Amino acid sequence: MAAAVQGDDDIIDDDIGTNIKYPPSVEKAIKELFPSNDPLDAPDFNAIEYINALFPTEQSLANIDDVVQRIRMKIGRLDDEIRTVIRSQTNVGSDGRQALEEAQNAIQELFSKILDIKSKADKSEQMVKEITRDIKQLDHAKRHLTSSITTLNHLHMLVGGVHSLVNLTHRRRYGEIANLLQGVLNVKEHFDKYMEIAQIKQLADRITGIQNELAAQIQSDFEENLSADARKKPPDLNQLAEACKIVDILNPMVKKRLMNWFVKQQLADYSDIFCDSHDNTWLNNIDRRYTWLKRILMNYEGEYGQLFPSHWHVQERITYEFCLVTKKGLSKVMSERSSELDVKLLLFAIQRTTTFESQVAKRFSGSGFEEEITPKNPFKENNEEDTKLSKESIFIGLISCCFEPYLYFYIESQDKSLGELLDRFVQDFKSQGIPKAVENSDSGIVLPSCADLFVFYKKCMVQCSQLSTGQPLLQLAGLFKKYLKEYATKLLRNNLPKSGSGVSSILKDAEIRFSVDDQAIVCCVLSSADYCLETTVQLESKLKEKIDKNLSEKIDFNSEQDIFHNVISSCIQLLVQDLDNACDPALNAMVKMHWQNVEVVGDQSNYVSSICSHLSQVVPKIRDNLASARKYFTQFCIKFANSFIPKFINHIYKCKPISTVGAEQLLLDTHSLKTTLLELPCIGAITSRKASSSYTKIISKGMSKAEMILKVVMSPQDPAVGFVESYINLLNDYDVSNFQKVLEMKGMKRNEQHSIIDLFKATIPSNASSNDQNSNTTAATATVTTTTTTTTSTKSSGRRRPHQEPSRIKKLEKLIKKQF
Repeated sequence: MAAAVQGDDDIIDDDIGTNIKYPPSVEKAIKELFPSNDPLDAPDFNAIEYINALFPTEQSLANIDDVVQRIRMKIGRLDDEIRTVIRSQTNVGSDGRQALEEAQNAIQELFSKILDIKSKADKSEQMVKEITRDIKQLDHAKRHLTSSITTLNHLHMLVGGVHSLVNLTHRRRYGEIANLLQGVLNVKEHFDKYMEIAQIKQLADRITGIQNELAAQIQSDFEENLSADARKKPPDLNQLAEACKIVDILNPMVKKRLMNWFVKQQLADYSDIFCDSHDNTWLNNIDRRYTWLKRILMNYEGEYGQLFPSHWHVQERITYEFCLVTKKGLSKVMSERSSELDVKLLLFAIQRTTTFESQVAKRFSGSGFEEEITPKNPFKENNEEDTKLSKESIFIGLISCCFEPYLYFYIESQDKSLGELLDRFVQDFKSQGIPKAVENSDSGIVLPSCADLFVFYKKCMVQCSQLSTGQPLLQLAGLFKKYLKEYATKLLRNNLPKSGSGVSSILKDAEIRFSVDDQAIVCCVLSSADYCLETTVQLESKLKEKIDKNLSEKIDFNSEQDIFHNVISSCIQLLVQDLDNACDPALNAMVKMHWQNVEVVGDQSNYVSSICSHLSQVVPKIRDNLASARKYFTQFCIKFANSFIPKFINHIYKCKPISTVGAEQLLLDTHSLKTTLLELPCIGAITSRKASSSYTKIISKGMSKAEMILKVVMSPQDPAVGFVESYINLLNDYDVSNFQKVLEMKGMKRNEQHSIIDLFKATIPSNASSNDQNSNTTAATATVTTTTTTTTSTKSSGRRRPHQEPSRIKKLEKLIKKQF
């Protein structure tokens, strides 16, 4: 028994050590056929983990006999199932072979039946053919007989119709001919496949001869009845109207020849009346040409309105030919008498011509004549642009295009008018100045001449686009560009107040300051340039819309826009320079103060009050004058901050020597200026607006540097190592010259500076340039550590100053909070 148990254990051990793996496809098939949640069926089954799961603790080993018994029972059941399956498969081979033999026998039997059926079907088909052989012959005979009878009837009709046409043609019975001719031509189509037969070919040639005879006869009848020279008696319009029906049946060339003759007949007197040597041909009498055509069309409606079919478009043909002849005549007379042309006469003729073309296009719209004159290409795909172009009448521009080569008179006239207009603008500015600002208005001061100039531009553009959208409009765009540049120079740039430059800027007493009126002029020029800039962009867009597509790329106003941008930049620079120069006296007063003698920190100094007062007086006026160009006021504030803050820092360096109390007072003044500068965009405004984030960053960054400099000055210079560390932590500046300026502010002499400068140079790292870029961030964080650094330095020196730095900084912070 023990040996059996030992043998079972060996089998279990062998099973545990054995790891059978199937391909993934086999595992997937097994899982689909035999789904199971049993861990033993898992492909990644681990016997050790399974045993650990059965016996997680030592106490669970007490049930090991029960677990082993259950597993053995399960193994026994599996063995029985395997044995049953194996036994069931022993007979599968023999059963399969038997089934295959039965299937092969069934297929052979089916194949033999199919062959039997096919042979019977062939016999049945042969039998049916023998039965229906005579019937098929009779059916073919009937079909041929019917076709022959039909052909004979058509032939009889064709022969009879030809004889009738010959008789009717000689008697000019056009009404009967029109109905008969169409039938004969329809019958003739049935004999197109029999043209190899001589008799049929002879009949077809005879029909063609009748058609040619009818065409010549109808043409002769029209000439005899409607020609002014050959007319002897009133024409038979009914007979001619019936003849028109025949013309519709005949070759289209017959209709074309007849129409060409009739149109020339109607316009025969036009060339005689408006001949080259006659006074009627000149442009001042151009209305007579169009009046003559109106009279001809009225006569046509009275005399021949019922003669020609409406789909012949006879009036449209007369008008179209009239336009071509008129265009040729006007081009010839203008080339011969070009010296007599002037702008007024040219515009008069163009206006009358375009009006005539519009009336004609409106009268003949939707008649279908345009499709007949300009047939569509069936192989060309339609698109939106072709559809838009096809909507425009062919009469538009048919005559007026002859004036386009002479539109340079119009361009020269507009050039002269614009020059006079610009001179008038200059004189008005000198005599009247800029317009007065409207109180409580959101619109700034803009020169009225700006709007007048672009209104004139719009009028010229609309007028020229009605005359031509080709090269003349492109020349007009070049004229616009020319006078935009002159306007920017003569009206804007030349009227800016002169700033201190050249020799005068070298002398401090000779600096020129802007008055209130000068500031208003600069703001007015800036707003006007901004208006011109925006309107120029719109003008360029409109010109590109109106000009021909192939010329739109040549419309470019970028250089003119750049000129107005430069004017705006100059105006902002002048305002910044004036405001910056006005602060110089106060900054000079700051430098002249005896900062080493300051004993008590009080309110802000007088120079700070002077700067704040000046800013509160000037900036609100500039803001109001730039109400229509608010973005440029923001630029003005940013540029002023970028100009004033470095100058203020340079003046701080000049305040030397300075005591600790003096540095505290100067730090208080710096904070006051910082507060004022942060409020600069909305200073004196009724409704306060938050300053832009970019402006706030510039002020905080620049003024923080000034505060850091003063805090370094307040730091004790002993020990030197602590002072250098304090300087680097606060400013993160490795420039030796700036460090030397701070030492001079502390009142150190030259001979005392050498050792500490050498110590500073020794602390400069190799990547100092990269540290300089991050100096502002380090300075901001170093502000928090100022008190700690100062206290450590004082302790290391072994001496206590009467007024320690931490207490001074705390007192200064309290004083600043109290003030603001």
